[in-house]
Parts: sequence; C-alpha cells; structure tokens
Amino acid sequence: MADKLAIEVAAVQKLFKLPHERYTSLKQSALHMFSKRSFTRFQALKDINFEVKDGEFFGIVGRNGSGKSTLLKILGGIYVPTKGRVRIHGTLSPFIELGVGFNPELSGRDNIYLNGAILGLSRAQIDAKYDEIVAFSELAEFMDQRLKNYSSGMQVRLAFSIAIQAQSDILLIDEVLAVGDANFQAKCYSVFRQMKRDGRTIVFVSHDMNAIKDFCDRAMLIQDGVVAAIGTPDRIINKYNQLNVVERTEGEAEDYAMDSANRWGSGEATIESVHTALNGQLTKEFKPGDQISVTLRAKFHNTIDRPIFGLIIKNSEGLRVMVTNTRLMKVPTKKYEAGEEIDFTCSVTNIFANGRYTVSPALADTNGNVFYDWIEDAAWFDVHLSESNDGIVLPDHQLTLTKV
Repeated sequence: MADKLAIEVAAVQKLFKLPHERYTSLKQSALHMFSKRSFTRFQALKDINFEVKDGEFFGIVGRNGSGKSTLLKILGGIYVPTKGRVRIHGTLSPFIELGVGFNPELSGRDNIYLNGAILGLSRAQIDAKYDEIVAFSELAEFMDQRLKNYSSGMQVRLAFSIAIQAQSDILLIDEVLAVGDANFQAKCYSVFRQMKRDGRTIVFVSHDMNAIKDFCDRAMLIQDGVVAAIGTPDRIINKYNQLNVVERTEGEAEDYAMDSANRWGSGEATIESVHTALNGQLTKEFKPGDQISVTLRAKFHNTIDRPIFGLIIKNSEGLRVMVTNTRLMKVPTKKYEAGEEIDFTCSVTNIFANGRYTVSPALADTNGNVFYDWIEDAAWFDVHLSESNDGIVLPDHQLTLTKV
C-alpha cells in the first residue's frame, strides 16, 4: 500500500511583476492613473514538483532568494501559484510570520486572545490554554504591558507560544526562531520533537543545517527557483554546503563577507569583512598546531551598548565544530557609537581534522535576543594533515602500548 500523502505539489510556478515606478501618495497615483506603467518580470519559482508524506518531517533549504519562503507561502495559501497545482490533505497551520495580527497598542494578555482568534481558537479554548501559553513564553510579568514595549525576541516568544496551540495536521515553519535566545530555541525544538512523535506533518525551512540533520526525515534543496535535489538530510546538506563554499584562487582577496547571500539581521550594526590569518599573514591554508586567527570587522550604524560578537566554525557536512562569542567567554564589550568600527579576533589552535571549514560570524544585542547581522558561511579555510582522518577534530594526544 502506497504511503498516504499530506502535500502534493505539481508543476508550480510563481511569477511576480515588479513595477519600475513607485507612487507613495494618493495624489501621485491619481496623476498617473492613466499612464502606462512598465514592469520587470521575476520568476520566483519554476516548475516545482515534490510530495510530502503524511507524518513526515520535511526540510527545505536554499540560499536567500532561492524561492523557499515563496513556496511556503503558496503552501499556506498566502500566495496563489501562477501555474501548477497544490493539494493539501488535512488542516494546515503556517508558522510563517509569527505575530501577524498583533496590535502593538494592546497588552500581551489582549494579544493572546486576538492572535488566538485569528488562529481559529474560541475564547473558551484560549481561556483553557492561557496559563500554559504564558508559562511557555516566560513572560508572565509582562502580560499587562503594551506589546510595543516588548523586544522583538519577546514578541516571537509570545507568538510562538500561541501558535503551537493550533491543533492542525500540517505545520509550515519558516525560520521563525532566528531571534529567540538559545534556551527558548531549545524549548521550541522540544515541541517539534513532540509533534514529530505525535505523527504530525511538518515542513521546515531553515538555514540551520544541524536542525535539518536532527529533525528531518527527508530534505529538499531549492536553487534559483527550481528543485536542485531531494533526498536524505546528509545528502542535501552536502549539496547546500557546496553551493555556499565557493572555490577561490590564491591571488584573490581573503575578504568574503559581502559575497554571502545567506545573511539576515536588523542592520543596526554590520559585519564589513571576515578573514583568516596565520602569524599576521592572510591565508586559508592551515596545518596541525597552527594558530588560526579569524577576524571580523564590525561597523556600528547606531549607538549600541555591550553587543555580543561571535562566530561559528562548521565542517564540510555543516556540523558545528566550534561556537564562541564574547558573552560565553566573558569578554566585556562597551557602548559603541554610530560610525565606529571594531575588529573582533578569535585565535584558536588548529586541532581540526582534514577538510574545508566555514566561518559564520554574528553580531547580537547584549541579551542575544536580536541579531544585528548574521552571515552564514562568510569565509572558509582548509586544513591539511599528512594522513587522512575521519574525525571532526584531532586534539593533541598520546597513545601507549603496555604489555599485560
């Protein structure tokens, strides 16, 4: 007997018409009412075909602008495909833009009832779940404050805590937890695991390859609006990393940050460059025991007090082999004024095994709730050992043989 399907997508295309002229007032629109407007056609999706089985945790990955979010909005009924067909078997809840429908002038308490009603919950259902929603969000002391006084991280926590109460068969999740702190993300992932155990169908878009590997049964890579591959998470992660790690010649600059398409953040501070060095000399080739220096240059566009500087080093399979930041290492930062530029350097003894590694730098607020800038795989470097090694790291160690 064939597996029951939850989602069927056949030959889906999405074309957007982008106007060259933009009118920002009613007067401008009236003056140009009878003028012929010109458009640029943008093909966001091109002949997309795939199926998701009932009870499957299905991942979707791809670089920014590849069409992932457009596809998810079509699945959620927010966009209508230009061509093709989508069939949804069961009820569906999109966790695409959490907090849509929130009113910033109302309190957190009032917004729970407002957002719950938008999700189709009755007042009696919200009454029954209210304490659970507040407890999960960890915002009990802020329930009577207006939402406009919440940080973006607090708003996401509240929105997610409401959204998980919707008891639908199929969930669409679009990187909605990017601004949550580590503890809250761990709670959310626990919810995902329970949903998976309950047999609910989940379509999960993420830049986090560890999450794709941990949760997904299968995954799909989208590139330039087409399906590049569908398969096991390991296979798709490898293909995704191949897209992001671009081959470079020795003569090219070591400053890669602005080339990365996988970038997000508020923009209040930005990462201007990232490079790797050995003994003060720029390089991307390292041997065992070398002291690898990774430097990111941050520029502050607003005055920011005590931000967090950090970076992640991943291997070619997308596994995080090192995560560090100034808060974790108790390195104090200060108030930086608009226009200031700061170099943040991480020096680490090379204990990495053979292979290629990528560097993902980030700037966040002092609580880690809001990211000013995050660049996925902004730079890379290679490690060359004299002998092959299948491990992730090769720390200094000794081996002994003792006759018994």
